[in-house]
Formats: sequence, C-alpha cells, structure tokens
Amino acid sequence: MVTVLRTPARPDPQFDSHVYMELELMKNLIARFVKDESGATAIEYGLIAAGISLAIIAVVNGLGTNLSGKFSSINTSLK
Repeated sequence: MVTVLRTPARPDPQFDSHVYMELELMKNLIARFVKDESGATAIEYGLIAAGISLAIIAVVNGLGTNLSGKFSSINTSLK
C-alpha cells in the first residue's frame, strides 16, 4: 500500500490581491471620512438656528407679557 501525502493548497494569488485592494479601499474611505468637514458645517448652522430660535422665544415671551397686561387693562376699562 502506498501512502500519498498531499501538500496543502497554495492560496490563490488573485485572492491575496483582492484582500489587499479591499484593505486599501477601507484605508481610503477612512482617510476621506477624517478629512470631511461638511458635518461640522451642518452643526454650525444648527447652532445658529438654535440661537436665533432662543432669541425669538425671549422676544415673544416678553411681548406676550406686555400684551397680556394691555388687554387686561382694556378689558377692565370696557366693563
């Protein structure tokens, strides 16, 4: 009886290059993500909108109190 020893299969060279290409693609994507500043611009616009909203709320709240007092005085004078 003859025993045949088989050597393990060699990895496919195309597979190795495919893995290398995927790693390079991931490195490029991560580098582009780190350099991208468009999200920072959106956050800045959001903060500006929030500040304007707070200013509008403060003004309307102050005017609302004054108007409520004026309408109360008009109501009592009409009675």
